[in-house]
Amino acid sequence: MPSNQVDLIASYWTIAGDTYPGAQSEISPYTLQERAEAASKAGWRGMGLVYSDIVHSIEKLGLPTVRQIFQDNGMKHLEVEFLIDWHLACERRSVSDRMCKELLDIAAAVGATRLKCAAGLFEEGDVNVPLMRESFAILCDKAAEYKVNVAIEFLPFSSVNTIDKALAVSEGVRPNGGLMVDSWHIARGGMGFDEISKIPLELIKGVEIDDADLALVGDVFNDSTHHRKCCGEGQLDLPHFVQAILDTGYRGPWGVELISAELRKLPLEVVAKRAFDSTMAQFVHARF
Repeated sequence: MPSNQVDLIASYWTIAGDTYPGAQSEISPYTLQERAEAASKAGWRGMGLVYSDIVHSIEKLGLPTVRQIFQDNGMKHLEVEFLIDWHLACERRSVSDRMCKELLDIAAAVGATRLKCAAGLFEEGDVNVPLMRESFAILCDKAAEYKVNVAIEFLPFSSVNTIDKALAVSEGVRPNGGLMVDSWHIARGGMGFDEISKIPLELIKGVEIDDADLALVGDVFNDSTHHRKCCGEGQLDLPHFVQAILDTGYRGPWGVELISAELRKLPLEVVAKRAFDSTMAQFVHARF
């Protein structure tokens, strides 16, 4: 598969404009139409949809119009996010279950095929692997009814923060359950890209690529939220990451999740094009 056949997904934050995870409002200042048109013009073939923003767009435009926007702009890969607390046994779990139902209903309505989630966000201590596997099975079974895959992001600021822990939670649970493998999360989690070879192909439910400097800016969550970089503009060896992913046999779409205080201030079309072109450059020497 030559690089000109690589499909890239503009993950929500990449083209959301002046907002970020945990902001007072996570709703993009740009309309869904504006973002889809800018993405299509730059070459993207998919988009990420964050809960508050896609609910807002559906309430404002209606589902038929939202579906048409994606179709008109060639967005064939859609994903919904971001589910947390699905493994807990408290009121937060009830809130998570309600959001899960809404996200899956939205996924079915617009044609999204992936639900992104995190396990143990901002939790410390050992992972209760049997309990989390049981909860993950329940989540995957819910998603399977909608023909949706569930991808756990192993984040450096979650209790499931390494490839080994993520495998312990997800391996052999359900066919539609697995992992989102993100270059930034691997690097900031203290792992090397060679460790990707541990992950069986069937567990790779999605891939995301973005860059970073070697040194953190503030703590890891601050760095994640405000200081990610376009591919090739940081210090990570992203061609190595690309090859490690390809060597697993993965040939699906690649998400690009840029959460950057610098980039979110730039014009939408500028960011969409810069992010797309810089990512495609990482595939030039890849062996498919």
